[in-house]
Amino acid sequence: MKWSRLTFLSKALITILITAGIAGIIYMVSPGLRVGISKQLKGIEVTDSDVDNVVTADEMALPSSNPSSKVASQPLVRIGAYAWNAQSGIIVSNGGPRTTAGSLMEKNNVNLEIIRQDWLSELRNLQVKFVEEYDKGKSYPKEGVFAVMIMGDGAPYYISSTQQALNDKYGEDKYHLQVVGNVGLSYGEDKLIGPPKWKLDPQTMKGALISTVIGDGDWVTSVNYAFANGLKVNPDPGTYDPDAVNFYPSANDDYIESAKELIKSQREGWTVPLKEVKDGKLTGKTLNRKIDGCATWTPGDKMVFDELSGFTDIVSTREFNNQMATTVIAVKEWAEKNPQIVSNILRASYTASNQMKQYDSWRKRAAECVANTYQMEDATYWYNMFKGQKGEKNGITYNMGGSRVFNLSDAQQYNGLTDGINRYKAVYDQVSFYLKELNPAGFNQNVSRVVPYEEAVNLSFLKSIKDIDTGEAYTTDYTEKATKVLASGEWRINFASARASIKPEAKDVLEQIYNLLIQAEDAKLELEGHTDNVGNREDNYALSTARAEAVKSYLMQRGIPGNRFQKVDGKGQDEPVADNATPAGRAQNRRVVITLLQ
Repeated sequence: MKWSRLTFLSKALITILITAGIAGIIYMVSPGLRVGISKQLKGIEVTDSDVDNVVTADEMALPSSNPSSKVASQPLVRIGAYAWNAQSGIIVSNGGPRTTAGSLMEKNNVNLEIIRQDWLSELRNLQVKFVEEYDKGKSYPKEGVFAVMIMGDGAPYYISSTQQALNDKYGEDKYHLQVVGNVGLSYGEDKLIGPPKWKLDPQTMKGALISTVIGDGDWVTSVNYAFANGLKVNPDPGTYDPDAVNFYPSANDDYIESAKELIKSQREGWTVPLKEVKDGKLTGKTLNRKIDGCATWTPGDKMVFDELSGFTDIVSTREFNNQMATTVIAVKEWAEKNPQIVSNILRASYTASNQMKQYDSWRKRAAECVANTYQMEDATYWYNMFKGQKGEKNGITYNMGGSRVFNLSDAQQYNGLTDGINRYKAVYDQVSFYLKELNPAGFNQNVSRVVPYEEAVNLSFLKSIKDIDTGEAYTTDYTEKATKVLASGEWRINFASARASIKPEAKDVLEQIYNLLIQAEDAKLELEGHTDNVGNREDNYALSTARAEAVKSYLMQRGIPGNRFQKVDGKGQDEPVADNATPAGRAQNRRVVITLLQ
């Protein structure tokens, strides 16, 4: 949802948007009123085992480009989707935008159309339109889409906001949206773009203005990076906080616009008028701010690097490697009445993805299907971007693209069905925490609640697939020493006085740390304990080390393997970050620093 910057209004959410608009007017015309306070929160979850399985299978015949006649008698079902390369597996399983002869979707007796739509608000409109038709008694609505494919970390925002609209229109709990499967993974494609200094020194992001689709996955990547490095985030897109990372809501909820807004600002000097805010209160000043960076994905990233110099990828889903799954969100009531269709769509996708993992012919055919479905670029472009590309401009290197597709083994592991580590739950819960705590664009005032994971995710369709071979769960190799710092942040964890025992109230903080480690599963860890100056200096060295070890023990009990911890150390009272002469200062000095390394 957006404030006055939103240019394409979702009819289904008109009541919510009117409320948000009124609130926005109050904020803009009333200096001194309390506004959203910038927050420094705990980072998101990262786990200890990567998800990239390959199950040996004979090479299968490629799908043709000709429409399927075999499934013409089957009801046509539709899925709406961004132009996003991480969907390559499901697209090639269909042979393109419509089911083709010889495709895996045809073999699974599914007649599917995949509709490209890059505006989040329009994806929502398509799904709401489907519900309207379904509510009229149409078993297979010809309008709208029964499901959308979006970034899995954007699902809490999308499901919760759309659920509010459905509740308002049809009453509580008549219709619902649910995640019915994950079919791919962004592996570098989605990224935060900015000046290289943000990567060298994350603290230089303080005061930055970043264009993005707020609430979506690229926003989450940026928020993750900010919080993992101890930076505050301004949750109010109508204001500017010089002491925090600020976000500008891209026009039309469109990730391509995120790239265009950065280019326009840097090349033409275009600025955004924002009300200055400090400590949660408007100062009465209006500042005209340029866009300093953007969060986007392919082809938005290539657009930026083609047009601008002096920019690079700061952090991406290659670092937060479990953060952003390609997630299918369906109308629950329809899916439950048509479980075979839903399961067969997933089965076809997983089979095609496993072929892509093994055979270049399938990767090339997938690129052709993607180009045809999106009507953007050519097959060579999408083939190269799937693998990921490096570039250099004026001595600054950057990365573009990078995607993975899920076979059945990947999907089972990602959802914790094989190794007990539910990566998607960690992501969903962490982003839900961000929505509650950051309240982006008045989210909590406009949406009654964040739909919890247990209601939002339905694994029954995944569990029903029994006729595809699966392999052993893949595990990450942590034997090599990591030297590159991804992020380093300080967490205040409550310990018993002069002891290393963790207090119960510290559980929420530790859960946020665990969630961060689940999302950046490939990263190794260093823990560093610190104390205030109360007590003996030598005793404080031992105490700080014991506290760092206590955090390690907690994380290991949650499933983080011991070989991910590259170093656990204590610095005692030697490196204070605040004045030990005050209680508040001493509290800040009692901390644990967690560093993610690659």
